Order: sequence, then structure tokens, then C-alpha cells
Amino acid sequence: MSMPDPVDRLAIEDTIVRYTVAIDEKNWDLLDTVFTPDAQLDYSSSAPGVDDANADYPTVKRWLQSALSIFPMTQHMVGKTYIRSWDGDTAQCTTLFHNPMGMPVADDGKTWDPDGSKLFMFYVGGWYHDTVTRTPDGFRIVKKVEQSGYHDGGFPEGFAIPE
Repeated sequence: MSMPDPVDRLAIEDTIVRYTVAIDEKNWDLLDTVFTPDAQLDYSSSAPGVDDANADYPTVKRWLQSALSIFPMTQHMVGKTYIRSWDGDTAQCTTLFHNPMGMPVADDGKTWDPDGSKLFMFYVGGWYHDTVTRTPDGFRIVKKVEQSGYHDGGFPEGFAIPE
């Protein structure tokens, strides 16, 4: 199997990291520099609310904006990207991730409260399986599949992910 040159490898990894920065900063316009307009995303293994295993990018972008609005704290940590295949313009990649998330809770520390002053923490981890392709604007993800590895912490009473 051929491998991308170091410049392409770094550009591919930067695209994947830019995704995590956009999510953690809630910078939804930055996501447009991560995905192609026709990208397909599959969060079905880990995200309630995404019913279609191959949802289109605009639909998922709107869902992310709504679902993540209740989490003032998210912090993606990603491992090195393993490039499974490369054809000169397209790479199949796998990247390990760990994502602690916090949502506001009431003083009891258990009941979800959008105005709460405490953060209830839970943790999500797994793998991103991405198909990344070269475009005139740089590398972009055309397909993302999030494979859940673990969830820890559950959700507080009364919690529901916004739709």
C-alpha cells in the first residue's frame, strides 16, 4: 500500500483535528471546512437522535448545533490517525477519540438544569472512521462513521437531547 507524503498526511490529520475543534468551540461554520457539502455521517452507534445511519452533512450539522447546545464543556482528545488505504487523493482513516462532556445540573448534582451552576460529567470514547479526499480547498471528509467504544457517567434525571 502506498502512503501519503508527510505534507498530505499532516493535512489529513489537520482536517480530523479541525473537526474536534469546531465541535468543542461550537464553531459550526468551521465544520464547513471539514466536510464536503454532500458528506455522509453515521453517529448511530453513539448518538440518540440521529436515526439515519447515513445522514447528509447539512442535516447532521443542524442536529449537532441543537444536541450539543446543552453541553458548555466538551473536549475531544484524539490519537494519531491510522491511514488504512491511500490512492493519491483519498484516504481511509481511523482515529481514536476520548470526549469528556459536561452539562449544567442543579445543586443536587443530579438533575439537569439549564441554569445550573455545577457540571455533570460523562465520557464518550471510540473511533472515527473517515474517508478523506483531496478537494480544491484542501482535504475534506466525505464519510464519517463514529464507532462507540464506551460511555461512562450516564445522564442526569430529566435529561433529553434536544432534537
